Amino acid sequence: MAATPDIPVLQTRIIDDKSPICIPFILSQVQAHKSRLQSPGHARPFVIGLNGVQGVGKTTLVRALANTLEQREGLSTLVVSIDDFYLTHADQLALAAAHPDNALIQYRGEPGTHDIPLLTTFLTSILSPSYSSSSSSSSSPSPTPIPIPSYNKSAYSGLGDRSPPSTWTSVASPPQILILEGWLVGFRPLPSQTLESKFLSPDAKTLHNHTLAHLEFVNSALSLYEPVWNTFDAFVHIDAQNLEWVYDWRIEQERQLRRERGDINAMTDEQVVKFVDGYYPAYELYEEGVREGVFKGDPNKKGCQLRMVVGRDRKVVESVVI
Repeated sequence: MAATPDIPVLQTRIIDDKSPICIPFILSQVQAHKSRLQSPGHARPFVIGLNGVQGVGKTTLVRALANTLEQREGLSTLVVSIDDFYLTHADQLALAAAHPDNALIQYRGEPGTHDIPLLTTFLTSILSPSYSSSSSSSSSPSPTPIPIPSYNKSAYSGLGDRSPPSTWTSVASPPQILILEGWLVGFRPLPSQTLESKFLSPDAKTLHNHTLAHLEFVNSALSLYEPVWNTFDAFVHIDAQNLEWVYDWRIEQERQLRRERGDINAMTDEQVVKFVDGYYPAYELYEEGVREGVFKGDPNKKGCQLRMVVGRDRKVVESVVI
């Protein structure tokens, strides 16, 4: 384990030093995207995938990006979290019951615990040429609003459940920019040989807490996510010099909740370590691939990924376009 209850707590408030780096990159990508369009009147939203380890400042960044793109650049922007596409409580219980020995999928989080058909349906609707063209033409009928699923993480004593559709918000017209964010966004499945090699590595930290077969289950499930990743026009990756800092960052966040809000439901340090342990195997398996580039092998998307590396204080120490 990378964290202990008596870790020193550094700055818990996250200063946005990332959007000033991201905005020029995104605008250049949007401009290149527009220049490639054969029919501007049928332009679909420009889709950005955004990945960042837990506690690194992902939420702060996407809020800043949406505000700047809309208010300063005049580009309508919709941010969607992959967390809102988790399986329903009932479906998650069924998945866990079908694989009772696989600790990776007893709780939401890892690949395989999302409703990919629901996510695909949402993206297909919002990216459809007919939807985009109807909203861009005054002579076309108004497009049917597209509902945006939402997930209630506090339901069932923290086990979570999908919110009732009656509570979902809707998007009345397609945004110019769509950002899909999440801690596993862009993770791509590994070849079996590579997966086994990582599992057998003496440097593995949490992989040995599971069987190879259980890791293979998650790896296989991840292949269902790839068609979603393939819709991305650009990608933003918030990386860390040391992935184990995710433990410390999450502990700091929970301590801040207790200190500033008196949140009695905030996790203890020990609970945070156990919580992050459930996610960390995926970081060990797939973070290297994101670093190498989620568009690797696609010559048409060279230069379409921005990687920002942060230090222990979550401030950017390096950025590179891949």
